[in-house]
Amino acid sequence: MIGVFDSGYGGLTVFKPLTEKFPQYNFIYFGDNARAPYGDKSQETIYQYTKEAVDWLFGQGCELIILACNTASSQALRKIQQKFLPEKWPNKKVLGVLIPVAEAIAQENPDKVGILATIATIESGAYLREIHKLVEHPMFNISQVATPRLVPLIEAGEIDSLEIKEVLCEYLKEFKRGGIKNIILGCTHYPLIKDLIQAELPDVKIFDSPSVIPASLENYLARHPEIEKRLSKNGVRRYITTGDPEKFSKFAKDFLSLKISAEKI
Repeated sequence: MIGVFDSGYGGLTVFKPLTEKFPQYNFIYFGDNARAPYGDKSQETIYQYTKEAVDWLFGQGCELIILACNTASSQALRKIQQKFLPEKWPNKKVLGVLIPVAEAIAQENPDKVGILATIATIESGAYLREIHKLVEHPMFNISQVATPRLVPLIEAGEIDSLEIKEVLCEYLKEFKRGGIKNIILGCTHYPLIKDLIQAELPDVKIFDSPSVIPASLENYLARHPEIEKRLSKNGVRRYITTGDPEKFSKFAKDFLSLKISAEKI
């Protein structure tokens, strides 16, 4: 089974294309809605929350877990891979979404790049490190904007509200002034408002996890057949939330056209 973890609803934007690309595999989604958002929490708190979720998912039979949450990927993934897995789950794997997106934008040989992300992801500097490892260009310029108000609005279902449009307009001012040509949506919640971002900046190219991760996972499994062989293939789907399961199911239906029945833990 493949597990997909996010702080709330955002990871569903990655989960949906994954299940469409790999219909035969068993998937389980875990949204920690009761404790979302993660973006304004300390690194240690994010690590503890992520570790608890990873531990629970492995206990449910997952062989591989994808941290769809950029905040968890930037703040907790390395410690989980280097410390937690060797100690408790040495034969299991946890992957993040940050490096595949950085690789995708590096292939474009970009000029001016803007990153929209949570406070925690921006402060980690993770995207800057990964992109600069891949792009050697003396004039290469990256602008980062922390967007703490977006996730709470998206989690509240305010995707088409006037408030989120006004907030987004304010956040994007720096990108407009700087002539940004490419934008990374550094949070899996943000693809839900991708159209709003594109409307504000119609000429930019947008990079996000849902468009990158399915192909990245396909490549990973091809390179690791020993893991692929252990994955169950009955087309099972489970949706877990620490929040309100009815609200979770309604959000999935209203904004992603996913008809599901969520379970609460």
